[in-house]
Amino acid sequence: MPAPPQDFDYESTVEACARGDADALQSLYQRESRWLLGVALRIVRDRDTAHDVLQDAFVQIWQRAAGYDRALGSARGWVYTVVRHKALDVARRAQRELPASDLLDAMADHAPAAAAQDGRADADALHRCLDALEPARRACIVDAFVEGLTHEQIAARAGTPLGTVKSWIRRGLLSLRDCLS
Repeated sequence: MPAPPQDFDYESTVEACARGDADALQSLYQRESRWLLGVALRIVRDRDTAHDVLQDAFVQIWQRAAGYDRALGSARGWVYTVVRHKALDVARRAQRELPASDLLDAMADHAPAAAAQDGRADADALHRCLDALEPARRACIVDAFVEGLTHEQIAARAGTPLGTVKSWIRRGLLSLRDCLS
């Protein structure tokens, strides 16, 4: 996030948005949109999609401004968080549209170089390491990284407490890291 200008009161601007002041929203957009577009672009990696994310995020800022609370943090940070989460949601949805086998191959591309010399060997190593995991942990990892589900969605799908799902994913990822190194 770039350094905030000294003469702009983000908190009052977001609170004005909560009261329905469209000029406040426009002022916030003019002040931050180029930086926020950069945040979205880094996540979604497509300029047109990043513009859509920014537009949707500002609609969300307008609709949810009343939920902003000064005591919980800066308004500028809140705005950046709204944009970041919107971009992550769009990126996750885009990943879910790809076939699972393509995503597993893409995940293999990010495996440590020591795991294998070429892409196919990386994919084979990833499949071998995934197969070595306990089925419940493997399912949680696949749901998170292939299906793009949140921890909460995985817990609901598996009928398992949220803390257990988080632990399974963390331990499973550590096991995958050890297996692939």
